[in-house]
Amino acid sequence: MAHVAVEKVNESSQSPALTNKLETMAGRVRQRAYEIFADRGTDGRAIDDWLQAERDLIFAPESEVVEKDGKIEIRVAAPGFKPAETHVTVLPDAVIVAAESSHKHEETNANVFLCEFGARNLYRRLDLPNRINVDRVTASLDDGMLRITAQRAA
Repeated sequence: MAHVAVEKVNESSQSPALTNKLETMAGRVRQRAYEIFADRGTDGRAIDDWLQAERDLIFAPESEVVEKDGKIEIRVAAPGFKPAETHVTVLPDAVIVAAESSHKHEETNANVFLCEFGARNLYRRLDLPNRINVDRVTASLDDGMLRITAQRAA
């Protein structure tokens, strides 16, 4: 079981790293939406273009949030992602999971005929049913499953 770093954000503080990531992601989605529009050549479907761009660029994985005995347990499917590529940001009322992966072919004497691996971005915000103590959150990634455990706030 590999531990994943958890960035803790209290109500009074902000996360510049998270803000920068979200701005970068929005810029990439905006660019992709424009490309979709330009390829089509007609206007009037801006929302459809934006939603298609999000689907093209962002993987929103299956997730589960369960509360039991004063703890909130979260599971997020993260197949193919490594702990170092995975970032968990916790707020008193939400958990944000973001991950970026890339794939490179090692120099070999083989011909690659098909490769569906590529750069992928995972993003999921999970609003919590109850507030949590951000200082008592742990995360681990094992066999493609990210597990986050949070202690409910007093």
